[in-house]
Amino acid sequence: MLVLFLPVFLFFLMVGLPVFFGLLFAPGILLWLNGQERDLTLLYRNLYNGMDSFPLMAIPFFMLAGELMNRGGITLRLVEFSQALMGHFRGGLAHVNILSSMLFAGLSGSAVADTSALGSMLIPAMEKQGYTRRFAAAITAASSVIGPIIPPSGIMIIYAYVMGESVAALFLAGIVPGILVGVGLMLIVKLMADRYDFPIASRRHTWGERGQASLKAFFPLLTPVIILGGILSGVFTPTEAAAVAVAYALIIGLFVLRTLKFSELGDVLSKAGITSAVVLLLVGAAMSFKTVVSLSHAPELLADFILTLTENPLLLLFLINLLLFAVGMFLDAGPAIIILGPILGPVFTSLGVDSVHFAIIMCVNLTVGLATPPMGLVLFVAASVSGEKVETISKAILPFLAVEILVIMLITFVPEISMTIPRLTGFAD
Repeated sequence: MLVLFLPVFLFFLMVGLPVFFGLLFAPGILLWLNGQERDLTLLYRNLYNGMDSFPLMAIPFFMLAGELMNRGGITLRLVEFSQALMGHFRGGLAHVNILSSMLFAGLSGSAVADTSALGSMLIPAMEKQGYTRRFAAAITAASSVIGPIIPPSGIMIIYAYVMGESVAALFLAGIVPGILVGVGLMLIVKLMADRYDFPIASRRHTWGERGQASLKAFFPLLTPVIILGGILSGVFTPTEAAAVAVAYALIIGLFVLRTLKFSELGDVLSKAGITSAVVLLLVGAAMSFKTVVSLSHAPELLADFILTLTENPLLLLFLINLLLFAVGMFLDAGPAIIILGPILGPVFTSLGVDSVHFAIIMCVNLTVGLATPPMGLVLFVAASVSGEKVETISKAILPFLAVEILVIMLITFVPEISMTIPRLTGFAD
């Protein structure tokens, strides 16, 4: 009976039960019906144990660092820097939107934070220049998925925690795929700009003006260098790196740029605390859910079923991408990773797929799911920021999703794209 945990969970989602409660109620009810009341204690004890983890402390710290930088006006400096570089192209503000997302990704690691911070600034600016509001919201949502791909990344920390992988290896493996997504989006924007005669955002900046914009953005752009440099050199762990990022954001905002006030810290801490609580509760509930996954022997049953279809790893990777894409339409990336990672990961590593490579396939695919209709989280955030309907944004985002799906396929079937940097640095075999 326990193998029914996933259908029961999906039923709860369809009737509108929040994911957190669905993750607990579905296995709880099945354990009770199966006469395993003793395991109910294990289930709800793991809710706390799933959150009580030193590596997971990196998530609230990175969220706080992103909130501090956003409130301290650092986001604005990144946008100005991006505009100095790309504003003179046709469709300039759309390119600025994408480049800003790539730069902001190195600060927050969150698609939701990216959509909220950049969308509130760039969607009205794009609309003022003549873009439709739905297009502005769509490009903001589509580019925001770069946030959890380019390090630091909250979902990669979750994957590493659940699957016992190296956070540094996953961070390094995400660099090139994240850049590929950004470049792919810029190419499709260029094609659309030429066809629909998009406006030019600004005149071509002089090298002196670009230098000034670079100086203003210097301290924010130094953040990912400090984070990755510290982790890779062994100076600090990913969790310590996240704490260092918070300290750095405070120093820059309060004392160097002086764009952040002490009176604003209470609100910043409150927002970061609420967001972190939501994520950590989901992680805790998903770890409890994982308990029933192991009790039900679902991984072994699924592995046997998959291998009856075909033993060709390439064909299986294609089929799993379809599955992950479908899951990403309805389930947030974090819970999906915790639920499916222990089920799918061992199957593919046994077939010879590198564990880091599979981790990147899964993380990128489920991250793109955040912008996929009908339940993509960043679509709802973009709708909230822009005032546009989710349905209209969903239609406008389809060309960008096509590019992101193409990148997923490239990452899947050309492992060198994600594995070269981890191998060169000795973090992967």
